[in-house]
Amino acid sequence: MAKIHILLQGKGGVGKSFAAATLAQYKISKGESTLNIDTDPVNSTFHGYSALKVQRIQLLEGDEINTRNFDAFVDLAAGTQTDVIVDNGASSFVPMSHYLISNHVPTLFAEMGHQMIIHTIVTGGQSLLDTVSGFSQLATQFPNEALFVVWLNPYWGPIEHEGKGFEQMKAYLAKKDRVTAIVRVPVLKGETYGRDLSEMLQQRLTFDEAIAMDSLTIMTRQRLKIVKGQLFGQLANAMVL
Repeated sequence: MAKIHILLQGKGGVGKSFAAATLAQYKISKGESTLNIDTDPVNSTFHGYSALKVQRIQLLEGDEINTRNFDAFVDLAAGTQTDVIVDNGASSFVPMSHYLISNHVPTLFAEMGHQMIIHTIVTGGQSLLDTVSGFSQLATQFPNEALFVVWLNPYWGPIEHEGKGFEQMKAYLAKKDRVTAIVRVPVLKGETYGRDLSEMLQQRLTFDEAIAMDSLTIMTRQRLKIVKGQLFGQLANAMVL
């Protein structure tokens, strides 16, 4: 049985590609190979990680997204025995979600013996309510064959509203039976951890690539190793992965 991991969130710049790349790297660390796919029609950040060998599916025809092009993703995923990781952009969030739901893709994958796992990002700051609402809509619209993993990314601010953390919010409490794991991205700001991770991401480097670079200082590599351990440790505890 393959697990089909799909990153879905309608808000841009919240860390979808980071989550996709981290998940792919975690799988590699466990000795597993993955089929990595980028369906972002605009940025294709995931595709920029050369070490992850990400395939890009072109959705645009002229200036419009042709949802029929998502068929290529289903064909690729259906024929693999390895896990699949799909990074989908904010601009194609609505077309992709509608395609998956209206074509009963989660049920189709289940009939093939595969399992669909929706990864969605909730972030703080001005995007908090939008991303929480996005999670709620996805959990409401997708059938029970689809499982959910929520990534909490505090980069833009604390994930808190009216004194309540995500797990105390009404949106989560109403749909918590759909959530199989929560991944908490560490608070990484400032001239040490924040700068180190930002520069690594800008260069589209994996943790292992950056940690192996002699051109980086010992402490930069040490901090990246700590962040990698924090994230991979959480993924190891998420049994659904």
